[in-house]
This record gives sequence, C-alpha cells and structure tokens, in this order.
Amino acid sequence: MDKFQIETAQNVNIVQNVAGVGDRILAFLIDSAIMFIYILLVSFLFGFLDFFSDSFLLWMTIMLPLLLYHLLWEQFWNGQSPGKAVMKIRVVKIDGSKPAFSNYLIRWLLRIIDITILSGAVALVVILFNGRGQRLGDLAAATTVISEKKTISFAQTVLTDLPENYNPEYPQVTIFTDAEMQTIKNMFQQAKYNGNHNVILKLSNRVSKVMEVQYETTPLTFIDTVIKDYNYYTQQL
Repeated sequence: MDKFQIETAQNVNIVQNVAGVGDRILAFLIDSAIMFIYILLVSFLFGFLDFFSDSFLLWMTIMLPLLLYHLLWEQFWNGQSPGKAVMKIRVVKIDGSKPAFSNYLIRWLLRIIDITILSGAVALVVILFNGRGQRLGDLAAATTVISEKKTISFAQTVLTDLPENYNPEYPQVTIFTDAEMQTIKNMFQQAKYNGNHNVILKLSNRVSKVMEVQYETTPLTFIDTVIKDYNYYTQQL
C-alpha cells in the first residue's frame, strides 16, 4: 500500500495510506452494480420504454439519481459511496481534512474525462503516475482517496526477534495469554518511546507480582526480557 506524508499548516505530519487501484476499481464496479440494479427495478416497476417515451420529464427525474450518484453519496456520506464503504476507502482533501461540497463537485464534473469517456483509462494512468492516488478530478479538487484498512506491522504484534541460542530467564511468563502479552508490549513500547519511566516501573512491578518473581535488573530490562521469554516459550509449543 503506497503512502505519502504531508505537513499541515499547524506543522503536524500526516501519513496517508493511498487507496490501491484495485480497491478503487472494485468500489467502482460495486457502485455500477447498484446503479444497474436501480435501472432494472425502475424498468420493472414502470414498464420500461412505453412508460418513458410518454413521460420525458419523469424519465429525467428517475434518471437524475444515477447522474448525481457519486456526488450525492460522497457529499452526504463523508466522502464515501456504497462501493467505497465496502472497500473501506474514502475521499479526503490532500491535507487529510474533510472536503467541501466544491471539492466533491469538481471531482464529479471531471468524471466525464477521467472515467466516462475512456472507461477509466485516463484515471488509471494519472493515478499510477501521480503517486498520491489522484486522478484528474482529484488534482483539480485538491483531494485524494485513502484506504482506511488497518495494517498491522511486526512491531504491533506480540512477536519479537530473538537472537540465536537465546536463554530465557523466566519460565513463569507462560502464565500470560497472547492478548495480555500484547498489552504489556504495547504499554512498554509506548512508555519507552515517550521516556515515561514511571509507567515502565509500575508495569514491571505489576508483571513481577503476577509472575511471582523478583528481578534484579532495571525495570526496562526486566520487561524486555519478559517479552522475549514469552516469545521463546510460545515458539516451542
């Protein structure tokens, strides 16, 4: 999944997960299927050609939701159409904020060039070469499409790299479950990153009490050892 980083006016760095081309195509197909079903239902209910030929105004009224489909959904459903919602992607401004109606309108107006005329070929080429997930409509509207799918890195799991010939110190670590050890690891990493030694001290005291052990090293070294020992023993199962 491609990412790009932008800096807001408040000097806050935001990392955007750009929606993949595959996800955007699937979202488009889902929306197209919904519109096709709508046409079939309208045709079935009103007798198709005979009805429409006698009532042009009503025909235009019924077809209007198809014309405004993407504009209305994205405006009133926070940047998502049903297809985008299924694929967990969303339209946002390039700075990560919520687009205004004018942004959605520009994207919608340029769909005829991006998607309609050449069946999405223009959009595909521009997105692939842009690097920020933007088609022509996005470039003009200063928007992009991001993915809201959660990605889990190795650091966010209970797994930890162990050196060769690792010798564990605390067999009592097996008292913890994977979920409990994940919580311990997350708290430890966050406290270490923030330099919050008080949290690490409290955490080490709590862990040693549950394990019914006493440690002679520093709290930081103790928790680090506990995490590694847990990985060692669980990998032996």
